[in-house]
Amino acid sequence: MLTDNERKEILDLLHREVVPAIGCTEPMAVALCVARATELLGELPTHIDLHLSANILKNAMGVGIPCTGGMIGLPIAVAMGAIGGKSCLGLEVLRDCTANHLATAKRYISENRITIALEENDPDKLFIHAVVTTEDGRQQEATIKGGHTNFTDSSPVHPKTHSPLSREGERLTSFESCAGKTEGHEGELKEASLTLRKVYEFSTTQQLEDLRFILEAKRLNEAAAADGLRENYGHQLGKTMCSPLGRGIMGDSIFAKVLSETSCACDARMAGAKIPVMSNSGSGNQGICATMPVVVFARENHNTEEELIRALTLSHLTAIYIKQSLGTLSALCGCVVASTGSGCGITYLMGGNYEEICHSVKNMIANLTGMICDGAKPSCALKLTTGVGTAVMSAMLAIQHRYVTAAEGIIEDDVDRSIHNLTSIGSRGMDETDRFVLDIMTHKECSNH
Repeated sequence: MLTDNERKEILDLLHREVVPAIGCTEPMAVALCVARATELLGELPTHIDLHLSANILKNAMGVGIPCTGGMIGLPIAVAMGAIGGKSCLGLEVLRDCTANHLATAKRYISENRITIALEENDPDKLFIHAVVTTEDGRQQEATIKGGHTNFTDSSPVHPKTHSPLSREGERLTSFESCAGKTEGHEGELKEASLTLRKVYEFSTTQQLEDLRFILEAKRLNEAAAADGLRENYGHQLGKTMCSPLGRGIMGDSIFAKVLSETSCACDARMAGAKIPVMSNSGSGNQGICATMPVVVFARENHNTEEELIRALTLSHLTAIYIKQSLGTLSALCGCVVASTGSGCGITYLMGGNYEEICHSVKNMIANLTGMICDGAKPSCALKLTTGVGTAVMSAMLAIQHRYVTAAEGIIEDDVDRSIHNLTSIGSRGMDETDRFVLDIMTHKECSNH
């Protein structure tokens, strides 16, 4: 049984990891870092130097950037972060950017004021280091590491030696901002130690009022889905599934609605729509994937509000639990993680208990292990749909006590060991795959169409 202290730690963890974000989180984290360094500098820098981990580069190359009219990639995100970004807004750093900021940012890019390089020394898969310089050589730096909003260092640097200086003898590790303070050292926060049993117990027994905030994920991500249906974003996968062609092939079933509404939200986000989504573990797509299938199924299945709240909590918290051992960024597609969470939530909405939820997790791991992440991009909507489709099928089997057994593949009798087998493959076993994917992405020939 969970102690009061464990319940508090888990609730705190949920509040930290389920937060609003605008745009893809990797380029937004870079924009956030640049915005923070620029704020410390006190003026627009004449040059910005960035060192980024390979996984940050991979996930920032092919996505639309909010407030840019559909422009893609890191340079415009960096320029907008420096010119109009506000670090106090966290992953919504570009929320207040205007057309004037965009015009200035385009000129900034045309003047070759941004240098982006691969970080060769720091092993962290989520690493962003920005150094901003004025015309007279004055500099400031900021570093994000380990988490998309985790500033580990933001100090003035010496204009000649580039070594960090101190302000009044202290390293700058916390900041005044327009909305309180930006998130500081995540490492200083006590991390809740989770198992799937704890996730289930917390989600199904915690006081309902403590969990009601999770309905904000429903509100934000439903709005993103509606925007994706209304406009022509990305590959328009969600919109296509809602068209006469899509309905003719897939019908008007709960399954079709789960897929189409999830895809609509992803279409909008990956195209850079200026609309917030509720993220999970630093990923907007994971937040969409952990939310929309559960929301749509609950609506169509006529579940109560309490059942929806508890199912959403179970879905998001399962995704957070898996990410604890997988890492914030990895070679494994995040939709595998989030879809596993939504599969748990849907199983619960079907009337499943802990046993059936374990079955659903095992079915998911047996199916989707090995799906690679080849960067954030509009076609992520296809991967989300694959993951969500598998989640629904896994839940359907699980509720009938049909599941992949320990005699098959990487599945073990113990569900937590099965989860850790998945995350070990994603975090360590696929490292060479990750490097190979990035090499292909950075050396391929691209047309202009």
